[in-house]
Parts: sequence; structure tokens; C-alpha cells
Amino acid sequence: QVQLVESGGGFVQPGGSLRLSCEASGVTFPINTMGWYRQAPGKHRELVALVTSGGTTSYSDAVKGRFTVSKDSAKNTVSLQMNSLRLEDTAVYYCNVDGFIYGMDYWGEGTQVTVSS
Repeated sequence: QVQLVESGGGFVQPGGSLRLSCEASGVTFPINTMGWYRQAPGKHRELVALVTSGGTTSYSDAVKGRFTVSKDSAKNTVSLQMNSLRLEDTAVYYCNVDGFIYGMDYWGEGTQVTVSS
């Protein structure tokens, strides 16, 4: 059984920083990508950042230059360092792990990030 557990969410003031972490357990398959998505109220879930097994990173335009995604392949963990947070970054952030086999896609339960003064 694959399980992804996120941590690190919470309340932060505009301009502040948070670091999200995700630990995947029960992974017995080659991982294609590990990453983070977010969903704000009334909006669709969107890609925030991801990193491939080869180490290539991708970011949404909204977070480029502010967020950094990293992984530890040996531990099956992925982190998201979020700096210069803005009000519009408020959302539930979800960890995602994607395998190379079709349909092998797993999600965490999500962690709330609230940017507010």
C-alpha cells in the first residue's frame, strides 16, 4: 500500500516562508516524478512544482523564483521550500508521486497553507 504524508503547512504572514515535506511509504516501483500541487477554494488543482527521477525541476509561472522543490530518492521524500509567500498562495497543498507504469499515480491527503496578516 502506497501512502503519502505531507507536513509543514500552517499559517504564515505575507513575505514569510514555509517548508513542506512529503514522505512516501510502500513505494515498490520506479518513480517518474515527485511533486506538489495545490488547490485554492473554488479553483482546480494546479501543478506547483515537480522534480523528475533525473533531477529536472519544473515550476508554475506563479511560483518561479520563490519556491524550490527537492527530493531525496533514497528516502522517497520530496520537499517544497516556499519563500516570499503571497496571499494568493493560500491553498491546500498536495504531494504527488507518479510511476512509469500507466495509472500509477498517488496523492497525499493535503496540508493547508494559509498566508494572512
